[in-house]
Amino acid sequence: MPASMTGYGRCETREDNWSHVWEIRSVNGRFLDVKWRIPNSLRSLEAGWEKQVRKHASRGRVDIFLNMELLRADLLDVTLNKPLAEAMIDQLQGLAEKRGASFEPDLNKIFGMSSLWRDNNSEPDEGLARSLSEGLEGALRDWIGARRGEGEIMARDIKERLVFLRDVAQKIGERVPVVLEEKKAGLEQRIREMLDKVGADLNEDRMLQEVAYLTDKLDVSEELTRLAAHLDRLDEVVLSDKEVGKKLDFLIQETFREINTCGNKAQDTEVSRLVVDFKAELEKCREQVQNIE
Repeated sequence: MPASMTGYGRCETREDNWSHVWEIRSVNGRFLDVKWRIPNSLRSLEAGWEKQVRKHASRGRVDIFLNMELLRADLLDVTLNKPLAEAMIDQLQGLAEKRGASFEPDLNKIFGMSSLWRDNNSEPDEGLARSLSEGLEGALRDWIGARRGEGEIMARDIKERLVFLRDVAQKIGERVPVVLEEKKAGLEQRIREMLDKVGADLNEDRMLQEVAYLTDKLDVSEELTRLAAHLDRLDEVVLSDKEVGKKLDFLIQETFREINTCGNKAQDTEVSRLVVDFKAELEKCREQVQNIE
């Protein structure tokens, strides 16, 4: 079964020195667009993680979030900018003495300033990096399962709609010969009435030419044959496990083309009604296909 481009996956990991939660959310899109929401200290691992994701997806907008908590101070690999902190305190103390005020620095507030801390930009701990990659893989498995489940539901829905489309196409095929006979009879009647008015004789060869021209103009047998072939192909492709979204979208475009031609050529109210029913149902199929990878 095909996979949906819409899905959600999550994986939570708790160990002695750290805990982290991966979340993956995706929606439909023409191309694969992966957006990462991870700490800057882990950007060096992003390229490898990107390859992990691209093994499992080819289309869609994918947002990946990492919430990480480190429980060992040395894993943070950040240092206090002591010269800057001391300079700030000295400046504040000098200002207080100048104004004759007592001064007791509030270190909690001062050290809460992000500008006093420096990230050393070293490579993440190997054990942490391995744990994060495993957690990402777990979130990807959960995400793939959700997409497969939704893809199966959409595939079943499309197959049910294809049954309806075949039934409508069959009714059009049954109606067209009736329309042709009605149009032929009407044409012959009009020609005879016109000739009677002017007192001219009926030319059978000319009559046959006009009828043949009308038949060719109204005949949609080729369109119906191609329409049936497209529906069969849709039924076949929608069951594939491969990336079929673009192929299904193309087949639906071609199906629309054929049914439009049928409606334009038939010139019949009943056929027009059936064509509208067909197109309305086919549009619902297209809405589903827009979300299939």
